Amino acid sequence: MNVTRILLLALLLSGSIRMTEAATPFALMRCTGLEHRQFDFWVGEWDVFGGPQGDRLLGSSRIERSANGCWLVEHWRGASGNHGTSTNAWDVQHGVWRQFWVGGDGVVLRLEGGLQDKTMVMTGELPKTGGGTQRQRISWTPQDDGSVVQQWETSDDEGTTWSISFRGSYRKKISAAD
Repeated sequence: MNVTRILLLALLLSGSIRMTEAATPFALMRCTGLEHRQFDFWVGEWDVFGGPQGDRLLGSSRIERSANGCWLVEHWRGASGNHGTSTNAWDVQHGVWRQFWVGGDGVVLRLEGGLQDKTMVMTGELPKTGGGTQRQRISWTPQDDGSVVQQWETSDDEGTTWSISFRGSYRKKISAAD
């Protein structure tokens, strides 16, 4: 018997822990519930387009799922040189999706939300320079052609009105072999 199993057995026998998912050795944990797959439509290598005609390259993004399926990681690189990374995960304890974004400018944004029909919607807040907060709302909507539309909106009046700060169409990158 290995040390982990002996320790787990001793804790179970002592009554210190109950056999629950929390007591399962980490190597056995997997995030296989349907909720963990709700954001999989965003996984892939993307070129992101926007502008009035939707034909201007805004940047590229790579979204990867962790080996155990518990989170997605986004690697964003804007055409103007800006960049950022987010980690996205289903929070089983609270029943929501969470995103933790860190921009190349040091801005940290925490969002939470979930699937609404086919659209992933998350909201959060950022402090405003003069005080108070600005609400943030980001939605990701899969399209019939395989693309994903991301829309980022902000509100300075507690969510009464919203302004679009970013709208991009994520289109799968075409590999050199295609």
